[in-house]
Amino acid sequence: MANFIQEFKDFAMRGNVMDMAVGVIIGGAFGKIVSSLVDDVLMPLVGMITGNVDFTTLAFQIGEGEDAAVLKYGNFIQNTIDFLIVAFCIFCMIKAINAATKKKEAPAPEEPAAPAGPTQEELLTEIRDLLAKK
Repeated sequence: MANFIQEFKDFAMRGNVMDMAVGVIIGGAFGKIVSSLVDDVLMPLVGMITGNVDFTTLAFQIGEGEDAAVLKYGNFIQNTIDFLIVAFCIFCMIKAINAATKKKEAPAPEEPAAPAGPTQEELLTEIRDLLAKK
């Protein structure tokens, strides 16, 4: 049992596991910020443009009474907009981080030129001279 606990401790304390945990926590907090941006800033503007339509209340009912199925497509639209904005914000953040950490790439060293060998004409001349000697 002690070996199992030690293995788990070694696993949990590895750098990549801790980095992933920090990423998940920061990602959750970032998601809340972006959701607030969407819900509190952008969607009221979209609602104003669309005549104050609240997307989350849009639904389509199939059937009547207790057996009716309600398709809440407005909530799907809202979540799709949330996703697109979150994805765009993450893209911009990664692009900014990459630009900030981008190192100037040193030009590749030029390969030394291969020693110049005899040209085709020189080889043919040499072959001709050897044949002439025979």
